Amino acid sequence: MDSGKLLGDFLRTRREALTSVRFSRGPETAEVAMLAGISTAAYTRLENGTEHRPSERVLGSLARVLELDPAAKEQMWALARPLLLCHRPEDSAGEPVSPHLRRLIDGWTDTPALLCDRLMNVRAANCLGTALLDGLEHADNLFRLVFLDPAAPEFFQEWYHIAGAATDSLHAVPAGTDDPELAALIGELSGQSRDFRRLWAGHDLVTDAHRFKRMRHPEIGDVTLICDVFDVHRLPGYQLIVFQAEPGSPSEHALALLGSLAVTTI
Repeated sequence: MDSGKLLGDFLRTRREALTSVRFSRGPETAEVAMLAGISTAAYTRLENGTEHRPSERVLGSLARVLELDPAAKEQMWALARPLLLCHRPEDSAGEPVSPHLRRLIDGWTDTPALLCDRLMNVRAANCLGTALLDGLEHADNLFRLVFLDPAAPEFFQEWYHIAGAATDSLHAVPAGTDDPELAALIGELSGQSRDFRRLWAGHDLVTDAHRFKRMRHPEIGDVTLICDVFDVHRLPGYQLIVFQAEPGSPSEHALALLGSLAVTTI
């Protein structure tokens, strides 16, 4: 049984067994989600074993809501450890990420950073980068996030510009004569997103991409971030995506709040 399923079974069992002053019987999933500060859909995915990117903050909140004692907390963290991506998303495919590069981005505590391969699979992220995308359904691949995540048009306040830039980036991916991964990704996006099909067919008509990204985060509200993309010389095709807020701006304060939430464990 995979780690997500084991963690889901644990959470469901603890929820159904919970009785306290607040609950005369085991609470429903919606009640747990509300008290933990996450969406019902996100918590349902956790219990079903289909949420493969739980954050430490979310798990800490669930430990509080489910009133886990120290032994139960330890068991929950042991089950969740293979899934946690706060410091190191799994490099399940592609080039291994050097510990020196990981240490570099982990040291940027005030700056969200994502390391992506040529197909925009997120291969590494620091805590703030993970927290920025926390709760989004396809946070492990930025192309899928933009086109297949129902929350993307609300999260990206200028979604059309983001989608256009993503389409152009995918067009620019070098393709060999036999590239099943690229073909599979384009086929998946084409089959599930009408917007992708339209933009893919007329990508030369897309409006320009903006360096400033306006996002609506479920926990810290609206933020405007400067996005810079750097090629990684030692990892051909990899890019380091870094977000910064203007010094002294409300967005800088919002990122600081997000950082404090991301490292909070209960």
